[in-house]
This record gives sequence, C-alpha cells and structure tokens, in this order.
Amino acid sequence: MTTDIDIAHDGAVTRIRFDRPAKRNALTVSMYAAMADALTAAETNGTAVVLFSGAGPGFCAGNDLVDFMSNLPAGEDAPVTRFLHALAATTRIVVAAVQGRAVGVGTTMLLHCDFVIAEEDAILQMPFTDLALVPEAASSLLVPRLVGPRRAADLLLLGEPVPAARAETLGLVNRVVPAGEGLAEAEALVTRLLAKPRRALLATCPGRRAGF
Repeated sequence: MTTDIDIAHDGAVTRIRFDRPAKRNALTVSMYAAMADALTAAETNGTAVVLFSGAGPGFCAGNDLVDFMSNLPAGEDAPVTRFLHALAATTRIVVAAVQGRAVGVGTTMLLHCDFVIAEEDAILQMPFTDLALVPEAASSLLVPRLVGPRRAADLLLLGEPVPAARAETLGLVNRVVPAGEGLAEAEALVTRLLAKPRRALLATCPGRRAGF
C-alpha cells in the first residue's frame, strides 16, 4: 500500500484521502491502484458512502506526469483504468471535499460524485488540450450534460479555471463553504446520509454511470 494515500474503512464509510501535499496531491500509479482496490472493496464490505478529500492546501493537482510517463497505462488492468471504471460503476454514494486547486483528474473525478463540497478558495480546471490530451473519465460526455455544450467548450476546449462560486452556479459542485470548513461540512453530510434508511438511500442514489 502506498503511503501517499490514506484509505480507511469505518463501518459504513470508506474514506480516501490524498496525502501527498508536497506534490499538491498529484496522483501516481500506486495511488490509483489503492483507490481502485478501495472502491472495489466498498461494494461488498458494508460501505454506503465513499468520501474523498486531500491533505494540505490543494485537493489534487492531477496526474504526476513523471510517474505517469514512466508507467503509461496499457490495457484494462492498468491502475488508472481500473480506478476510473470503478468510480463510474460504483453503487455507493460518493462525496468529495475540495479545497484549493483541483486540476485534470482532480476535476474529472468530481463528475462522478453525488456531492461535491467546495471551499471558497477552490478552483477547478481541465487543461487537457494545453497538454495535447483529451479529457478522461467520460468528461467530454458528462460536462456538456451538466453545463450545456457552450459552457462545456469554455471548460474543455479552453481549459478555463473555474472558481468555486462559478462552479456552484454551473452545477459542478453542490455547495460552497468558507475556507477550512470543507471536510467538516462533508463529514456532517455523511452523518446525515447514514441516518437515513440504507436500502432506500442506495436505491435512490441518482445515476452517475458513464457507461464506458
């Protein structure tokens, strides 16, 4: 298990916390593998809610490009592919607490969350075209569905940064809270969710399946 990510299963909650603040929580292959395993386990270990968060001043800076280029994904068993498929297919409720920068996959993964709590300093960005890449995680499908095709062009083709307040207006996040209060707000939300009848809660969970 990588030390760059903290994964804890506590009863009905699986908490996945990026713990690489010196690298702005940029994701490595080993982090993807750990998250994929945790999401797969969540389907059978009693988890009802998965909570994502990040240590330090930023949520996630996207992929660690050095690590990514050294471990290019190949095939369905690649850790990044397993993670994205597990996230898209999960039947659990997914909550994210976002502070500071959420770049690349740090934003596209949020499209698969049911609740995104953003601190007022949060900035979302998908700068894929600047890197000569196409966006992952079915975001070219999901972003237009959420915000409409013209706004999606700003976000995906231009890669414009989106401050938290605008992200809330666009529907990319559920609510914005003061700086430093995101994780506490998300934990309070988890508590509210778990107080509800479990079977009804999971059966009512809105569809977020990308189908890829």
